[in-house]
Amino acid sequence: MSSRPQPAIEAGVWVKSSHSGGEGNCVEWAPAFAAAHGTVPVRDSKQAHGPVLMVGPRAFRAFVRLARSEA
Repeated sequence: MSSRPQPAIEAGVWVKSSHSGGEGNCVEWAPAFAAAHGTVPVRDSKQAHGPVLMVGPRAFRAFVRLARSEA
């Protein structure tokens, strides 16, 4: 597995999941970046400078469907 540089995503473009609660299980994504580049960045909201998972739109939609079904 090769290591890629982190994408340059400004702090103001991250959106926290509406399903995130006070227990610390929070994820964020950057919809403007996704629209512009076709890849969806996802990160742990507690680690703003931590790793970013880059996924395709289909994988992100599947992730959201799964998260909603578990809520």
